[in-house]
Amino acid sequence: MRNHNNNNANIKKLLIIAIAAIAVLIVAFSIKVPEQSSNSNTEVRGNNVESDISAKADNSNETDSSIEADNSVETENANETINRAETVKDSDIVIPIIDITETARFYPAEINGTELEVLAVKAPDGSIRTAFNTCQVCYSSGRGYYIQEEDVLVCQNCGNRFAMDDVEVTRGGCNPVPITEEYKTVDEETITVSKDYLAEATTIFANWK
Repeated sequence: MRNHNNNNANIKKLLIIAIAAIAVLIVAFSIKVPEQSSNSNTEVRGNNVESDISAKADNSNETDSSIEADNSVETENANETINRAETVKDSDIVIPIIDITETARFYPAEINGTELEVLAVKAPDGSIRTAFNTCQVCYSSGRGYYIQEEDVLVCQNCGNRFAMDDVEVTRGGCNPVPITEEYKTVDEETITVSKDYLAEATTIFANWK
């Protein structure tokens, strides 16, 4: 009888030990699982950060492309107006000779409230020609001014095409109003058209657009 009781006691001890071992395993497993979950979340967050950086890089590239495009547009616009000097107001027009090439350059002025413009260009013979940028016939239309197309000047009112050789030489008809030697001062570096002479020319620019 005593042996039987001892056996029962041993069995109970084994059961208690087994239950305790199982409890320890359960606790250990429950602690380990959150750690794995935490690592998984870290990896996900890491992937998200990489995606954000990639997206920002793409946006940066797009922005850079946009800036380059804007710069390209600005450059094109600059090329369109590069041959127009700054406007002078109630003053002489002074033309640096070094700036004059086979491409006509325009010198705007505002004299007594009237806007006008002088053009200067190097002719094929190497001489520098000057004229008012308005036509002797079409000036009253307001559109009798010239734009260069290749190697000719074209009246924007009647379409007459005018060779650079004829600037300051040809008079009458649809031609730029010449500014001949007696109406300008020329030295080694500049050509100057006086304010007084510009004031006399304001009448042919009254309707200029």
